[in-house]
Amino acid sequence: MSRSKELFEKAKRLMPGGVNSPVRSFRSVGLDPLVVSRAKGSRIYDVDGRSYIDYVMSWGPLILGHAHDEVVGFIKEVAERGTTYGITCELEIMMAEKVVSAKRSVERVRFVNSGTEATMSAIRLARAYTGRKKIVKFEGCYHGHVDSLLVKAGSGVLTFGIPGTPGVPEEVVSHTIVAKYNDVEGIREIFEKYGEDIACVIVEPVVGNSGVIVPKIEFLNELRSLTKNYGSVLIFDEVITGFRLAYGGAEEYFRIDADLVCLGKIIGGGLPVGAYGGSADIMEMVAPSGPVYQAGTLSGNPLAMAAGLKTLEVLEREKPYDELAKKTSFIGNELEKIFKEKGMAVTINYIASMISVFFREPPVESFDDAVKSDTSLFAKFFSKLLDKGVYIPPSQFEAWFVSTSHTWEDIEHTVEAIRKVVRDL
Repeated sequence: MSRSKELFEKAKRLMPGGVNSPVRSFRSVGLDPLVVSRAKGSRIYDVDGRSYIDYVMSWGPLILGHAHDEVVGFIKEVAERGTTYGITCELEIMMAEKVVSAKRSVERVRFVNSGTEATMSAIRLARAYTGRKKIVKFEGCYHGHVDSLLVKAGSGVLTFGIPGTPGVPEEVVSHTIVAKYNDVEGIREIFEKYGEDIACVIVEPVVGNSGVIVPKIEFLNELRSLTKNYGSVLIFDEVITGFRLAYGGAEEYFRIDADLVCLGKIIGGGLPVGAYGGSADIMEMVAPSGPVYQAGTLSGNPLAMAAGLKTLEVLEREKPYDELAKKTSFIGNELEKIFKEKGMAVTINYIASMISVFFREPPVESFDDAVKSDTSLFAKFFSKLLDKGVYIPPSQFEAWFVSTSHTWEDIEHTVEAIRKVVRDL
């Protein structure tokens, strides 16, 4: 028995499903998961000594790759001064300054401990600001495990075919309206019917939790127009896209400003973090400035702030976005050629440093399109690719991420591995 197998059997006796997050279980691809011992740069190493080129990158935070020397060095330096204080430290202020200067719509920011906390808090704030109850979300968009948002969500909820989840009373989601992503007419009809009661619209500006689904620019523009006209709050969930599409995230990339923005992943540099921010008039409603309560023992803790601050400093200095996009588009273009030569119907969606392969004919522009993918064929593709030392997300419905640590040699090796795998499919 492999060491990974042995450890996973032990884990199943100690944790639900043997994991602390469902998509790590590899259940949807019919395999036992890797158990990792270490990681560096573009590679992870399992407890059996095998090495893999990693395109999961801890599900998006590691845009600089694993164990980046500057990030790790700064974490060590800060850890020696204390791991948490429960009181304001200078690093929080420095990190807030970075976020406010980078994000077009953010004048005030509040740090929390996860993306789920950020979206939950942003929705509470939007409801308080507008005095309304209804919220609009989109099929296949995942905004964390917030009760009111676990309706036709993406990520693990989609991977495991769970339409919602037990434990969430119907009345909790009774004010949640679910719309179709990229459907301009559909969102217009919703606002015509419910507009005066809608507190906010929350959306992934690029869907990363049903696989990568790229927005139509007219769709995002319509969301901005409708929310302004009806006095609703537009929330961009940039937990994935923040500092990934561009240094200023989706707002900079698409030149559209939201009212509130949720952040996570990259701003923690590999440590647990989340944030929400927006205009001063909305954010000043948050306690202690205003009546909307939200708190957290470890919010803004010095280790997460150190990792995030150093990550943003490197991104700002090195400006890697054009090179990341070049590598990602190279993978996408080569995959299209490989599958076309094989005569297989696939859709390759990519933008900036995010990419997905859907095993179905194009296009994939919505949740309905994504769920028609051949997940059994994806499972075979995943397994064969893993055997060749390339690790992609163990789910048809997750994004792959390219980091600055992926070299052109890594990229070419990946393409060649895919070429060999596709021959055998």
